[in-house]
Amino acid sequence: MAGTDTSDALDLDDLRPRLPSPVVEVADERFGRHGVRLLLKRDDLIHPELIGNKWRKLAPNLTAAAGRTVLTFGGAYSNHLRATAAAGRLLGRPTVGVVRGQELADRPLNPSLARCAADGMRLHFVDRSTYRRKTEPETLAGILRALAAEDAYVVPEGGSNSRAVRGCRALGEELGGHADVVALACGTGGTLAGLAAGLAPGRRALGIPVLKGGFLPAGISALQHHAFGGPRGDWSLDDRFHFGGYARTTPELHAFAEDFEQRHGLPVERLYVAKMLYGLVALADEAAFPRGTTVAAVITGAPL
Repeated sequence: MAGTDTSDALDLDDLRPRLPSPVVEVADERFGRHGVRLLLKRDDLIHPELIGNKWRKLAPNLTAAAGRTVLTFGGAYSNHLRATAAAGRLLGRPTVGVVRGQELADRPLNPSLARCAADGMRLHFVDRSTYRRKTEPETLAGILRALAAEDAYVVPEGGSNSRAVRGCRALGEELGGHADVVALACGTGGTLAGLAAGLAPGRRALGIPVLKGGFLPAGISALQHHAFGGPRGDWSLDDRFHFGGYARTTPELHAFAEDFEQRHGLPVERLYVAKMLYGLVALADEAAFPRGTTVAAVITGAPL
């Protein structure tokens, strides 16, 4: 990457990412009876600790950080915080996680935050009102002052910024002509913004939001504008499969995930991947994909 520290790039190479990640076809009659082929883009196999889109979004930001402390944001169960903490340990970099919910500071750490702390991440809890304003310059400056981290390299919640979006463009490029539709679960929308930009003409990206609220279209458009100067690729969202919102699951979703695991021998992460796969089965049953369509499902994460 032009203009970056060469030693940083070598450090990342030393982590031995598996790129491009494998694409495998699975036989599933729930798709086959509708004349649809299902492929799995196994981004969960890129790196055992920096899994899937976490590698694609963090790698360019870690390079840009050039040895500085990396500070980022997340909720109590944030996969992004866990991946950033793991990257800090693997690369010998200090990391800070600003966690939503001041009340959590007085409670025992949950397994996700305990893993972050074990990986050396400094956890800083803020009240929910402050957290909502974290992107405002005055609020962010106050957080950095409180942590004596004014020189930290700041990565936004979920890791979605222009560098991350450009990093995710490779996901679409790797798929080439393999699939007509490429589906993935969406949190902040950064991966979808980059994926759509990298797909070949005539291919489209389908996002399955795992949060409710309807804010993603504007956010994805803004990310593409900042990363590429304007809209890129053909993408759409189907927001019916969030199962109540982020980190929400139901017995029905767990049963679906367990069945998929048994059918295909694939561990299914519940908060993102299961919702995406459930949505694809529902869409196939609705005949949303014409016969002869090849759908690629991006496996962006693995179970804890």
